[in-house]
Amino acid sequence: MSRINFLYFSYWSFLSMLLAGSGNLQAADTFDAELAQIQRQWAVIKYQTAEQSQDIAFERLSQTAHSLSERHPNRAESLVWESIVLSSHAGSRRGLDKMGALSEVEQARDLLLKAEKIDATLLGGSVYTSLGALYAKVPGWPLGFGNKKKAHAYLQKALALNPKGIDPNYFMGELLFEQNKYQDAYKMLQKAQQSPQRPMRKLADQGRHKEIKKLMSKIKRFM
Repeated sequence: MSRINFLYFSYWSFLSMLLAGSGNLQAADTFDAELAQIQRQWAVIKYQTAEQSQDIAFERLSQTAHSLSERHPNRAESLVWESIVLSSHAGSRRGLDKMGALSEVEQARDLLLKAEKIDATLLGGSVYTSLGALYAKVPGWPLGFGNKKKAHAYLQKALALNPKGIDPNYFMGELLFEQNKYQDAYKMLQKAQQSPQRPMRKLADQGRHKEIKKLMSKIKRFM
C-alpha cells in the first residue's frame, strides 16, 4: 500500500471510529432522556394526579416503559422502571379491575430479578428496594408471593448499597411499622427524612417526604 493510500485509509478509519462513538453517545443520551421522562411522569401520576385517574395514566406509562425495555433489553435501569410502573399500576386498580393486579406484580417481580442478574447495584440499589417493597406489600400465600422475611432481607441489601437513600429507609420503616416495631420504624423514617435530595427527582422526593411525615404521625400514636 502506498503512503498516500495508507494515510487515506487511516483517515477514513479514524473518522468511522469517531462517527461510531458519536452514535453510541447519542444512543446513550437518548436512553437517559427517555428514562428520566418516565421517572418524571411516574412522580406526576403518583403525587399530582387524582386517584381515580391514576389507573389509566399508569397503564399508558407502563406501555412507554415496556417500549424502552424492549429496545434496550440489556439495560437494567429500564427493567427496574418498567417494574416500578407496573407495580404502581397494580396498586391503582379499582373494583373488579383489581383481579389483574396479581399478574402485574408477578411480572414486576420477574423484571426485577432479571435486572438483578444484569446489575444489582445500579440506581442506588433500586432493584433490592423495589423487590423489598413488593414482597412487603403483596399478599402472602395462597393469594400471592408476599413474604415479610424476604422483604426485610431485600431491604437490608438495598440499605447496604444505599444507607442514606430515602426509599430504602422509608420502605424499611413502613415494614417495621407493619410488624409493630414502632421505635425501630420511627428511627428508619428519621433517616429517610435526612436523606440527601436527588437533583433529578425533586417531585418524587417531595411526595415521599409527605408519605414519611404521614407515617411518622401515625406511629406516634403507638409510642
